[in-house]
Amino acid sequence: MKAVVLHELEGPEGLRYEDASDPEPGSGEIVVRLHNAALNRRDVFVTQGMYPGAKPDALPVILGSDGSGEVADRGDGAESPEEGAEVVINPALYWGDNPKVPGKEYRILGLPDDGTYAQFVKVPADHVYPKPSHLSHEEAAALPLGALTAYRAIFTRGQLQEGETVLVPGIGGGVATFLVQMASAAGATVFVTSGSDEKIERAKELGAEGGVNYNSEDWSKELKDMTGGVDLSIDSIGGEVFNALVQLAKPGSRIVIFGSTQGPVPKMMTISIALKNLDVFGTAMGNAQEFGDMLSFYEKHDLHPVINETFSLEEATAAQQHMEEGKGIGKIVLEIPS
Repeated sequence: MKAVVLHELEGPEGLRYEDASDPEPGSGEIVVRLHNAALNRRDVFVTQGMYPGAKPDALPVILGSDGSGEVADRGDGAESPEEGAEVVINPALYWGDNPKVPGKEYRILGLPDDGTYAQFVKVPADHVYPKPSHLSHEEAAALPLGALTAYRAIFTRGQLQEGETVLVPGIGGGVATFLVQMASAAGATVFVTSGSDEKIERAKELGAEGGVNYNSEDWSKELKDMTGGVDLSIDSIGGEVFNALVQLAKPGSRIVIFGSTQGPVPKMMTISIALKNLDVFGTAMGNAQEFGDMLSFYEKHDLHPVINETFSLEEATAAQQHMEEGKGIGKIVLEIPS
């Protein structure tokens, strides 16, 4: 089969499009013939050696966590789904029995296991779900990691209620667009921040009420005047932005953290968190129940993920470079050759 294999931790230049061995399913496993895969920030961090387990002795490995396709082969004990069934892959492998936190065997598809940047991928049979009928394979492949992360952040950890005000700082990437789509569909009033006025306008098209450009001298005050205070902020930025979220939060409200692109929070406003009785939660990915619920939510509300751009599998290096440039909004998808 054709695959994109990471040979060196040198960023996108470490990726090679080449022949690889077809995977063979073991007991309880299936092989999916992929139609599309999608990129995540995780893939960027892996190629840079900045992700747990991304070390030279873990290479070579086929990257990719997101994928959609059809069942091509089944191992012993994998009675369903049937061969030819159209499926989307849950990349959160071996979460375990505790729905609150993953167990020791937990890992994400695409390191250490070979992932979806290939014509075929092998996964446990219980980690594939019927592709939502209203979505193309291109759209379905865009969902798994990012939409699962967003769903858990909003509903499991954030406990969003209809009519609340939600803030999504840093609109642009896949998770942020999923947050806007789902929170809006659930009846929340959503606001965003971005360094691009164009991205703010695009967020409004997805359901956001409004937003501010964080290059403005006093963007947090602008946002406070605009919102009157926030019930739920979902943060992937950290740094100084986190303290601004504390200031924007209504008393008794929630902040959910799923990343920290700006690094640690300097002089965290712990006394304000205490005096305002704020709840601060961490979250990462999600369990099998949440994955199924996320797909059902997209079907119920007839939502379609935002596709930033589609590249061929052979163009995976260029696709990652496009992601690193941060242009546009939504997911970057790979077209897999048949």
